[in-house]
Amino acid sequence: MKGKNEQRAGLLYGIGAYAMWGLVPLFWPLLKPSGAIEILAHRMVWSLGVVAVALLAVRRWAWIGELVRDRRKLGLIAVAAATITVNWGLYIWAVNNGQVVEASLGYFINPLVTIAMGVLLLGERLRPVQWTAVATGLAAVLVLAIGYGRPPWISLVLAFSFATYGLVKKKVNMGGLESLAAETAVLFVPALGFLLWLAATGRSTFTAGGAGHGFLLAATGIVTAVPLICFGAAAIRVPLSTLGLLQYLAPVFQFGLGVLYFKESMPPERWAGFALVWLALSLLTWDALRTARNNRALAVKLLATAAAAPATATPAAETTGTAAPPTTGTPSAGTALSDAPDPTQEKVT
Repeated sequence: MKGKNEQRAGLLYGIGAYAMWGLVPLFWPLLKPSGAIEILAHRMVWSLGVVAVALLAVRRWAWIGELVRDRRKLGLIAVAAATITVNWGLYIWAVNNGQVVEASLGYFINPLVTIAMGVLLLGERLRPVQWTAVATGLAAVLVLAIGYGRPPWISLVLAFSFATYGLVKKKVNMGGLESLAAETAVLFVPALGFLLWLAATGRSTFTAGGAGHGFLLAATGIVTAVPLICFGAAAIRVPLSTLGLLQYLAPVFQFGLGVLYFKESMPPERWAGFALVWLALSLLTWDALRTARNNRALAVKLLATAAAAPATATPAAETTGTAAPPTTGTPSAGTALSDAPDPTQEKVT
């Protein structure tokens, strides 16, 4: 019962995290007349404060010393900070300039970009269905480029920057709170310097817009940290495959807001392009779920084989009166499971 309750709580945390990320386009327009760069700088500064409070509450500080001594990780953190800066800044600009639908497309095609980067940079091999999905995604981008009269550069930059961020985060291998703290710490000084420069030149909107506007700018730290904390709580309670499916909630919400709330136009060619993207994602999801199911069946089969091996060897030992020879050719239960593909490592993208 406790396990089921934990999974149910994890599912709710995951839905909450992706729903908040999906509804965030409603928040950024509230910060006008602040520009995208000023909003981004406030987000960096206040996020560090919120994350620092969270780390203080859970008393997790030991990782700082380890990170400072590891130059390679520090370099990767700097790269992650740079890529998430591009992603955050462009997303805020897109939302506040009436491009919510195109921004949502970036997060729809992000799994396809991640797979392509895995092939090109990591030498990963794709299954036929995955190749079909990637090809369908490329066709979608071409259709959308024709529809927009230009490449969907907002979508592409958002997708590639976030895919790069995810790749770097995988190399860093740090917890969500810790990595966000490290990244915002890297960004804190330049962000604070920019805000002080705006104030010195009379261009800051932090106080000019009144106390309410200043509070909203400060709330960017909460808007950034709270979904991440919920995501972290979900990640330790539900399988990775479940999180992979939940990730589509955010762009679905964003797309819905763009069409229904912000009333952005959707001519037929855009619908065609999005339909191709959704087809590609459906293929990926079906293939990943099928592979995870096959992996689980293989793991169970290997475990059953390993468990049955000692039972078949025992009668021989009793008949000859000597000890049974070691079954070196049969994997133990632990070996069988470790050699079998782990379904939790299957990326549902």
